[in-house]
Amino acid sequence: MVLVNPNTSTATTRMMASLARRALAGTGLPVRGVTAAHGPTMLTDPATLRAAVPHTVAAARVALAEGGAAALIVGAFGDPGVAELRAAVGEALPVVGIGEAALAEAAADGRRFGVATTTPLLADAITGHVARLGLGPGYTGTRCTAGDPRRLTAHPEALLTALEDAVRTCVLRDGAEAVVIGGGPLGDAAAALRTRLPVPVIAPIPAACTRVARLLAAAGA
Repeated sequence: MVLVNPNTSTATTRMMASLARRALAGTGLPVRGVTAAHGPTMLTDPATLRAAVPHTVAAARVALAEGGAAALIVGAFGDPGVAELRAAVGEALPVVGIGEAALAEAAADGRRFGVATTTPLLADAITGHVARLGLGPGYTGTRCTAGDPRRLTAHPEALLTALEDAVRTCVLRDGAEAVVIGGGPLGDAAAALRTRLPVPVIAPIPAACTRVARLLAAAGA
């Protein structure tokens, strides 16, 4: 399986690929992380999300041309390039975005769900993505951490505290019954928060891996 990081941080690619390998342990499915060669270093607003699309598609095409990929995961919460890649590969292999997978998992069984993230400028884009997926009726909204996302993500303990506060706000103020951590680069924090809160906290990378494994099993791969 290929996991494409739409931003240009190789450290983020390594982290997400490691999380994917843990999530897929026991399936026999290898994970190869690839990084967009050009484009934004972090997707923090609609402009950088749009700018990442061609670079995500280009990185995925190069990786797929090398062969050996059973599935493709796009590792950014806004799912940049997912639609374009699905159109390009057709039925050849599953293409899964971490955003769509996490949101669907959170909404399962009719649960009310919210999103906690570090990028307030993407809040409207997240709401639009929820609506396009047909999940709007159960959506309680997005709660964002304060301050510059780049600075916050550089300090793991501060990031964890800020995201935990945002998750608790989703639950206590908005009535969410499950909360998605909205961001591929937030994968380590999402994994940590799953054991610290009284509601399901959905980590996008494992959610995408679960969907890939299910799709491959259904296809007999």
